[in-house]
Amino acid sequence: MNSVASELATLPEVRTLAERVFQQLQDAIVRGELAPGSKITEPGLSRAYGISRGPLREAMRRLEAHRLIERVPHVGARVVKLSMKELLELFDVREALESMAARLAAEHMTPEEIAGLREVLALHERQADLRKGEAYYQREGDLDFHFRIVQGSHNKMLMGMLCDDLYYLVRLYRTQFSASGTRPQRAFVEHHRIVDAIEAGDAELAELLMRRHVSASRSNVVERYAASLELQDSETPT
Repeated sequence: MNSVASELATLPEVRTLAERVFQQLQDAIVRGELAPGSKITEPGLSRAYGISRGPLREAMRRLEAHRLIERVPHVGARVVKLSMKELLELFDVREALESMAARLAAEHMTPEEIAGLREVLALHERQADLRKGEAYYQREGDLDFHFRIVQGSHNKMLMGMLCDDLYYLVRLYRTQFSASGTRPQRAFVEHHRIVDAIEAGDAELAELLMRRHVSASRSNVVERYAASLELQDSETPT
């Protein structure tokens, strides 16, 4: 077998391995196990995950495309860390686009899609952490309430922006700064009200409820993020 054929024969395995590493790293970043702003290197990750540089580089390219890591001149790759201004801008965009998605979902979601949304909420309600009032961690994709509503808008442009371009970055800050304390229980109730409006076909109410929901999330995230920045400043040696 020549070198080209050999390389092609190993591509599916490499892609599978790169996908696995991408999912592991993405989850670690979203949960805060890889801290915002922390430097990451290929040798370090290669040792940690026991893989070669090829699939690791592919995974890191995907992380960069999803805005979870960034390349800094003379520093290298690091986990993304938004400034307060950038975080506010992100939530401004999210509030506008997700409220639009909720309005369109009320107009276009099928009964089967709405039933699936109810099933997601039922699954979330069974989470031990939510019942204990500790957190509200939503898995990605079809197990994510917001993701399902954007899909239900049936608007490909919105789906591209919210389910691909901005999705992982939004999920990072939503998980780290809005998935604990008293906010999760209130958010869960708000989710039910949004679904009720969508099921009733009340586009204006669905849009309003989603706008209020994202705005409340924004206030909570900003408050917690500001507190985390103050804590970091207080711990920094002078």
